[in-house]
Amino acid sequence: MWVQAVKHRAHTSTLPWGNECGQALVEVALVIPILLLLAFGVVAVGRVTDAQMGVSAVAREAAGSAALANNPGAAASRGVTQGQEVAAGYHLGDGSLQLAVNAGNFTRGGTVQASAHYTVSLGDLPLLGWAHITVGSTHLERIDLYRSFWPAGATP
Repeated sequence: MWVQAVKHRAHTSTLPWGNECGQALVEVALVIPILLLLAFGVVAVGRVTDAQMGVSAVAREAAGSAALANNPGAAASRGVTQGQEVAAGYHLGDGSLQLAVNAGNFTRGGTVQASAHYTVSLGDLPLLGWAHITVGSTHLERIDLYRSFWPAGATP
C-alpha cells in the first residue's frame, strides 16, 4: 500500500494548483472576446440612442420653427437653419445628417413636415468597425389656426 502511494505521488504534479493552469488560460481566452464584444456593444447602443434622440430633436425643432414663418420659402429656410443649429448641439455634424423641410400647404391649420436622417458610424470601435446604422425621425407641426401671416410691426 505504501509503495502504491509513492508511485501515485510520483505521477502527480508538484505544483500546488495542479493541471488547472492550462484550463484557466483556455477559459480566459474564450471569455475575453465575448466580454469585449459586450462592452463595445454597450458603447454602440449608447451612441445610436444618443443619435436617435438628437435626430428626433432636430426634426421637432425644424418643423416648429418652420411653422412660425410667414411664407413657404421662409418656412423651409428657417426650418433647415434651426435644424442645423440643433444638430450642432447634439454633435451630429460629421456630414451625414440629411434634413428636409416640406412646407406643403402652408395655410392656417395646415402642417409643416420635417424629416431628419443621420448615419451613425461605429468605425472607431473594435469588432464593430463595419457597422453603419441610420436613424431617422419625421415630425409634423401644425400651423396655428389663428395666427397672422403679417410680420411683427408691419401693417396690412
